[in-house]
Amino acid sequence: MRDEVDDLSEAWARERPDLDVAPVAVFSRLSRLSRHLDLARRDAFTAHGIESWEFDVLAALRRAGTPYELSPGRLLRETLVTSGTMTNRVDRLTARGLVERLPDPADRRGVLVRLTPEGKAAVDGAFGALLDAERTFLGELDARQQDQLAGLLRRLLAPFSG
Repeated sequence: MRDEVDDLSEAWARERPDLDVAPVAVFSRLSRLSRHLDLARRDAFTAHGIESWEFDVLAALRRAGTPYELSPGRLLRETLVTSGTMTNRVDRLTARGLVERLPDPADRRGVLVRLTPEGKAAVDGAFGALLDAERTFLGELDARQQDQLAGLLRRLLAPFSG
């Protein structure tokens, strides 16, 4: 089975025979797959009335388990954004009724951000739709191949994990 990346790789190999262009075969496909995944994510989230950045915050809260709350500092670590960005995001999600701010019982000066029932419904629906799309992407691979691919990608990502 050939695809457009085969043509691209062959063209580079022809034009730059002095270079090993083997990485193009992997990363051009990853890049194309990433674009398709971004579109599928956007569709899944839009269908449930949220944006990608909203999903990131809501999903972090949902993964925290009952009562679906985290400190702003923990949300920063979960979503890898700056504190100013997180404050803005929590403000916007609060205005939409998807999260609420509560006093932190362990710290009188602190607050906790908690998922509302509306936020939980939105993130649960969006996550289900995203998983459906991702299953479609993986449909050509059996379970063993999916595990193998996940392992190989884990290896490639390991140097970037902190």
